Amino acid sequence: MDYTLTTTVEADFDVTVAETRARLAEVGFGVLTEIDLASTLKAKLGVDIAPQVILGACRPPLAHAALEAEPSIGVLLPCNVVVRSIGEGHTLVEAMDPATMVELTGNDRLADIAADAHDRLAQALQALTASGARRP
Repeated sequence: MDYTLTTTVEADFDVTVAETRARLAEVGFGVLTEIDLASTLKAKLGVDIAPQVILGACRPPLAHAALEAEPSIGVLLPCNVVVRSIGEGHTLVEAMDPATMVELTGNDRLADIAADAHDRLAQALQALTASGARRP
């Protein structure tokens, strides 16, 4: 099962994180949480990984509709968007494909909600790719 929407951006990590937030906002998502995996793993385990954050993206009308259709769907919310450095000037951006919610729950009432979220996330990633997130 392919469970992510993915793009690679030719830009530095910090620029891509900021641009990802902006592109998510353009399609109606706010970022509720941000987890800095690199600093967390360094602090807790003393290990080094490439810069990587998890952005918890949410569009409240979609979250509400999903909860109405499937009360336990909160365990899969918000939509996680991962921004990860993959080398100098290259960053990978991945979002969980909301269609996964339908597959995991078997609840077809989530299909239209997931399709809307999918389309919005795909638009945000396409905009990132098109812009190359190239801001000095």
